[in-house]
Amino acid sequence: MRALGIALSCSILVGCASLDPYSQRPAQQHLHADDARGECLRLFQASDARIDAAATRDAQARRVPGFPYLRVDRTLARLAEAVAAEPQHADQWTAALAALDDAGRRFEMRNAGDAVAADALAACRQQLLLADRQQLPALLDAAQVPDDYSNVERALGLYLLTRYAFAAGIRGWQRDTFAEFAAANAGGASNAARRRYLPATRVDAVPSLPRAPQLGLPEISPPTLSELILRHAPRLEIETVDDNDRPGALLWQQGAGDLRIAVAVDDPVLYVRAAYTQMGGRWLLQLIYSAWFPARPSERAFDVLAGRLDGLLWRVTLAEDGSPLVYDTIHPCGCYHLFIATERVRSRPQPESIDEGLFVPQRVRSPAANQRVVLRLAARTHYLQGVALEPTGRVDGLVMALRDDDQLRALPLPGGGTRSAFDADGLIEGSERLERFYFWPMGIASPGQMRQWGRHATAFVGRRHFDDPTLIDRYFERLP
Repeated sequence: MRALGIALSCSILVGCASLDPYSQRPAQQHLHADDARGECLRLFQASDARIDAAATRDAQARRVPGFPYLRVDRTLARLAEAVAAEPQHADQWTAALAALDDAGRRFEMRNAGDAVAADALAACRQQLLLADRQQLPALLDAAQVPDDYSNVERALGLYLLTRYAFAAGIRGWQRDTFAEFAAANAGGASNAARRRYLPATRVDAVPSLPRAPQLGLPEISPPTLSELILRHAPRLEIETVDDNDRPGALLWQQGAGDLRIAVAVDDPVLYVRAAYTQMGGRWLLQLIYSAWFPARPSERAFDVLAGRLDGLLWRVTLAEDGSPLVYDTIHPCGCYHLFIATERVRSRPQPESIDEGLFVPQRVRSPAANQRVVLRLAARTHYLQGVALEPTGRVDGLVMALRDDDQLRALPLPGGGTRSAFDADGLIEGSERLERFYFWPMGIASPGQMRQWGRHATAFVGRRHFDDPTLIDRYFERLP
């Protein structure tokens, strides 16, 4: 046991060191230099110390080792291959990395009560970008996103053996889901009343997108993006037993002696973000809509899946003309990943494996311009039960505001100031599930807990991430 403890400690230390942007070159070389670069690096180091002391670190994008003024997500990590092949376009790529750090650091500093300091850091960031232009090979190697699976936990949990039991459980869930979809699409009766929600006719704040047109990312103007968000925002039809089945805005709430994240059910909201995926060698736009619920209540005396907070993420992958190709969905824990394919794609043959792979419980036609998608959700579990299309003109239902998902990175506190809904690991405190004590051998941190964009591992058996830009292409190909 002592040897095991030493091994685990070493693994943890190595992991921490790899995330420290000052322990790697070139930052290590110049941190103490008596020049402008050294002064800027020390300014960033002071900013990081302030953020860590206030516990306001944001986990959405990963810091780049050796380059403390840059961050990377899986899309920009994927684009590193294109930059290596065409280094003349590196400036656009590094500018996108810098924009990720600027956005993340502004949230961190704002939540730490020092938003003004971000402006000084922005000027230093540009100096460091110019000073480190010759460090492109080192940056290309460092700008990678580690996956959200723990090899140590999988080894301790005898993953190679225990995965078979989990794979059997996944197949059982898939059979149940097929049955749910079949019943819902056949008009099966339910004891619960259904409440309808319609997205608003305007977007409160248009989300941002990385810019790198020379590397293949399409240029999409804010007005065009807003139009697409409105066109593809889903309508919800939810079995409603109590307030736990009502979607609302996340907010900080003063509880019994502590602050906690809660859901304002009187303020229905769909949070929105935009992303890119690569399909058939081309980059395509994705729209992601998130609905949050107060809880998943217990269905039995000992329900390991129940707990505070629940939700649904619905993603739309669009063709160049703005029409849908594929839909897919998860819950904010990264669980229950399923795909709804249109007639414009076909599934790729998949290798024989027990890994959690492509699961398509329903196919739908790509909606016409005068049609909208309706998602039917179950009470309590908020499982997706079916997808339908209906004419645009139908307007009955409660209105859901459309808000930028990044607002969750700095929510107002009751006593003033702001704080992210997510902790430094990208998790929402207080949303833990008992399943974490049983599912940990699969290597996912706190299975069942709600988590931030960019931190959704979606397969218990195998490895898969919701924000992987190659994911859709791995499972589908476009039809002529």
